[in-house]
Amino acid sequence: MNFAKKLAAVALVASSLIISGCGQGQIGAVDVSKVMTEAPRVKKLMEEAQTKITEEQNKLEQANAGKELTDEEALKVQMDFQRKLDSINQAYAAQIKSRMDVVIEEISREKNLDVVINNSSEQKILFQGGIDVTQDVINKMQ
Repeated sequence: MNFAKKLAAVALVASSLIISGCGQGQIGAVDVSKVMTEAPRVKKLMEEAQTKITEEQNKLEQANAGKELTDEEALKVQMDFQRKLDSINQAYAAQIKSRMDVVIEEISREKNLDVVINNSSEQKILFQGGIDVTQDVINKMQ
């Protein structure tokens, strides 16, 4: 879903909460980019991913040390390596997203929030009001 559709969906949900609840709906906001840079759990997982990537690079260098590869062979090796990197990145991104989803859901229940939106400093969606739960997410992502 592109950004415009996401923005429209968030606006629709927010306006329906305000209209249906006569302003009683609670909106939470989390700066995901800040969570990604400050949460200890995310940092640890990113370090693990970098270690695995380095290990794969070392394996590749050892396996091909001293070999004269044709352009075709070199391209195949590079493509295989890129697939491994993509796989590692996807696995760790899925772990981070899964953990963050669980934490945000817990905080949402604790604070009786109806909606929690990504309100990163780079792409503000909610300019006023709402409850910022960014630090709560960072604290729970231990």
